[in-house]
Amino acid sequence: MISTTTPALATADLARVTAAIALLGATDTASALAAALPSLDEDHRTALAGHVTLDHVALLIFPETLDGLAEELTAQGFPVGPATPSVVVRERLSSRYGVPSDDLDVRILRVPVTDRTGLPREVELFAMATPPELAHIAEDERRTGRESHFAVTVRRPDPVVLRGLRASIATAMRPDGGGYNGHEDSTVLYFRDAHGAAPSFRRLELVCAGRFPRLLATHQRESCAGTELLRLLTGAWATRAVATAAELRLFDHLETLDDVSDLAAATGADRPSLVRLLRYLTALGVVRTAGPRHGLTELGALLRSDQPGSMRPLALMYGGPFYRSFGALTDSVRDGEESYAKVFGSHHFEHLAADPDLAELFHRSMASSNAVFAGVPRVFDFSTARTVVDVAGGNGELLSRVLHANPALHGVLMDRPHALTAARERLADVADRVTLVPGDFTESVPGFGDVYLLSRVLHDWDDDRCRTILAACARSMPDHAELLVVERLLPASGGADDLSIPWDVHMLCNTGGRERTASEYRALLADAGFEVVDTHPLPLDAHLVRARRHGSR
Repeated sequence: MISTTTPALATADLARVTAAIALLGATDTASALAAALPSLDEDHRTALAGHVTLDHVALLIFPETLDGLAEELTAQGFPVGPATPSVVVRERLSSRYGVPSDDLDVRILRVPVTDRTGLPREVELFAMATPPELAHIAEDERRTGRESHFAVTVRRPDPVVLRGLRASIATAMRPDGGGYNGHEDSTVLYFRDAHGAAPSFRRLELVCAGRFPRLLATHQRESCAGTELLRLLTGAWATRAVATAAELRLFDHLETLDDVSDLAAATGADRPSLVRLLRYLTALGVVRTAGPRHGLTELGALLRSDQPGSMRPLALMYGGPFYRSFGALTDSVRDGEESYAKVFGSHHFEHLAADPDLAELFHRSMASSNAVFAGVPRVFDFSTARTVVDVAGGNGELLSRVLHANPALHGVLMDRPHALTAARERLADVADRVTLVPGDFTESVPGFGDVYLLSRVLHDWDDDRCRTILAACARSMPDHAELLVVERLLPASGGADDLSIPWDVHMLCNTGGRERTASEYRALLADAGFEVVDTHPLPLDAHLVRARRHGSR
């Protein structure tokens, strides 16, 4: 009788082991990071490579039994060392497939390999004993490769370095679980980019010698996609919480009061409800809490009404009228029309013109972004100009800053009559150098300026109205004059963390306008006879686009 032995490892898994060895042999630390993190610039990846070293490539294999596996791998030309128990992968498989972890036998075997620079590395094989009743796990894992990854080891792990490395990698890859292996005294953090261009490098393991429970807890919490989604879905709650505190003038009272009972009396609030609001504001980072005492954080201080450039009016606008109009975003997305008019019965600017109190709040909220305005005199030299014209300059916040930075300059502010009322007060200390001109910028602008400001105006309108506004400027401006456009610029490619992206949807809802890319503004300006000279970044993700008439000097 002739007996045969069924191989412990399937042909498909042997092929995967061979491919992993070849991959590692063609890779080093720098090339692995470049393949996994292409969105990081080269300098950033080089800095990362200074803290980590390529350690291994890993995959999950599924022998029917673990008995004799090491001998079979060695016979196939893959010598392995002693097996060690897997903790992290076993727990992940248990959670993913609903199988008790005690019913899973997962071991780690290591195949020594050299990388492309000749340095010693390993292929790490997670071998799960796979009797027939667990065959569905093998089938699914081979198809998805969820546990396949490459690993880098942190050279000198400490909590500060690890936090920095984790934060850097998380800008390009999502946290994807992790754990502590007591058998090896190591903490591992996984990251994944499910859509990465290089499939073999879509999952990264950061291996850290030692135990870091707080860092691991944070990483595991952020690995749950539902947690991040819930943060997004509750963003409106944060807006209303801050707006409610602003309405109650809680941020003003927190400057002098720290006891909840005193704060409740000062704000006219229900004490237990105020305790709950303060807890939420603390979580949001605008209030600090120490035992029964409360105070303002540096962020919260920006919401005091007596602060220069207070952002309290902005909180009231975003948590008030704009909050209501954003509630009708679905309508705007369906029909392309502004939802503000649907909610309030008239276009944004017409509604403001009919409500002086709301108009005054709006202009004060626009002045809350004064960090943008403060940057304009720093990036543009007004010294050769005699007159600057601020077209649709609102309450005069930007013009005031330009005039204070340039004592010899004369200013002209053009806007609707109700806006000029607010501007007269704001510009009182430079009134001897200011002329207020009522007018319609779609028809003409004052024709005697050297520099023209068009700050956060074009984003309020569609392309046709922008062309009309720019054409009016081109007709009126002297040949030598320059036009300074202040706007947020959409990134040329999506996905960037830039304020222009949410503001673009804000403009859809509230004015019918839109944010634009630099090239889109360049095209609009060219249609009106302007050419862009240069562009300068400003605070709060804004930019100054400097333009002049074609052919002018």
